[in-house]
Amino acid sequence: MNRAAPSRRLALTTRAGLALLATVACVAQAAPPQSPEQLFGPLYEAVQTEHIFADGKTFADATPREDPETILRAWHAEQPEGPEALRAFVLRHFDVPHAPTEKLSLKAHIAALWPQLTRPPLDPPAGSSALALPAPYVVPGGRFREMYYWDSYFTMLGLVADGHDDLVEGMIDNFTSLIERFGHIPNGTRTYYLGRSQPPFFALMLDLSKQTDPAIRARRLAALRKEHAYWMAGEACATAAKPCERVMRMPDGSLLNRYWDDNDTPRDESYAEDRTTAAKASGRDAAQVYRDLRAGAESGWDFSSRWLTDPHNLTTIRTTRIVPVDLNALLWAMETRIEKGCEAAADKPCAAEFAQRAARRKAAVDRYLWSKKDGRFADWSLDDRAPTPVLSSATLYPLFTGMASAAQAKAMAGITRTALLAPGGLRTTTLATGLQWDAPNGWAPLQWVAIDGLGRYGEQGLARDIARRWVETVQVTYRETGKMLEKYDVEERLPGGGGEYPLQDGFGWTNGVTRAILERYPELESAGATPNRDPAPIPAKQH
Repeated sequence: MNRAAPSRRLALTTRAGLALLATVACVAQAAPPQSPEQLFGPLYEAVQTEHIFADGKTFADATPREDPETILRAWHAEQPEGPEALRAFVLRHFDVPHAPTEKLSLKAHIAALWPQLTRPPLDPPAGSSALALPAPYVVPGGRFREMYYWDSYFTMLGLVADGHDDLVEGMIDNFTSLIERFGHIPNGTRTYYLGRSQPPFFALMLDLSKQTDPAIRARRLAALRKEHAYWMAGEACATAAKPCERVMRMPDGSLLNRYWDDNDTPRDESYAEDRTTAAKASGRDAAQVYRDLRAGAESGWDFSSRWLTDPHNLTTIRTTRIVPVDLNALLWAMETRIEKGCEAAADKPCAAEFAQRAARRKAAVDRYLWSKKDGRFADWSLDDRAPTPVLSSATLYPLFTGMASAAQAKAMAGITRTALLAPGGLRTTTLATGLQWDAPNGWAPLQWVAIDGLGRYGEQGLARDIARRWVETVQVTYRETGKMLEKYDVEERLPGGGGEYPLQDGFGWTNGVTRAILERYPELESAGATPNRDPAPIPAKQH
């Protein structure tokens, strides 16, 4: 038996205890951590004395997103004036307890959402479906956790209004990188989206850029030309009897475009749903059904009566048999931008080629996609060799891009008033089918296309009326839920319905378009705070 062991253990315990006491004493002698008032000084004083939050403890409990010195430098640089600007600054730089319950103005709420939807450059791990992106970007929100093509243009409108030009340039750099790597901009930044694109807004994104570096501008022009080649890849093989890839050869030999997908299998992100749809499509080849569903996804209108022979039956989808007016208006805009870019670069052959392409496309649109009988632009059916009967807000795209004549624009303003205008904004179509890109839903991008397009042709009163109705719709739901939503029921000013997934909040393009509207019509924010519901809904006319 070792009688000395207890003594040694006691000695060791005593020495450990003394060491611990010494450590505690050192800690006690160290300076205590600073309070928020000590850390943020004049910023803290401004927030609390302006009563930015109803409860003074709210900001005291906030968690800074950056180190205090960085935040203070930003505050001194920006010098936000007034409670609204100061509050927006705080919500960009701090995680604030119970912030959603605080009553922000609509504009301040949108400003506070941008940091929540911004993501850093992405270098995905092996096996991930995400595509690498070299610059920060903004996502739509909810289940849409990657960057999407056409969503991003409408998001950028709001970023420009809120002074986030750096994010706009970074997102354009990301899209340029995608074209350089893959030959096109995919539907979204996932591997399973590479078989298709989306409505081609890259040319219009470049209109938002303030970049002046000649090398960067040349690189972007090269990317734009490469994107055009992607859309026209079927030019050599398309015949009047058989389209090729995304190209339709019209009866007179002219060329227009359609939506398409390189694959004819179920979509990865909607695999079970597509298999179910194909199984119900009696007598149709499953591969063709999958291709048409995928092409509908490329259109962004997934899904709509625009693509169906029976508007109430998704199995009758025929997207690849339709020449869409919105797509061809956007490609005309792309061709005119390439022409101007080549002129600026003193590339005369390129400028001449794209001037001719744009002129030929406009002539073909006027011949095939303008319905004189109805006084409107329309999609065109290869099967019927005639414009389709579905009236949709896509009909306003030629006004948005400046492609329409003055007479066409006047006629479009008339049909917009009588058939597309709803109490809460612009209807997507005049058909209620249960599909999300039909009535009674209204979508932010379509509101902006109409507002901007009608305004371009002098229809300022109608443009502002659409803007007012939309802001009021957004205000109603924001006041009741504290959220910005993906889509809205513009008949009843309620959250929208339909679709393959639950209604999403976030929401990138709603934020962007609403903020751009408030920039153009600043008086609407206060006017929309207490929405005036129209005494009687405007009935939709069936077309």
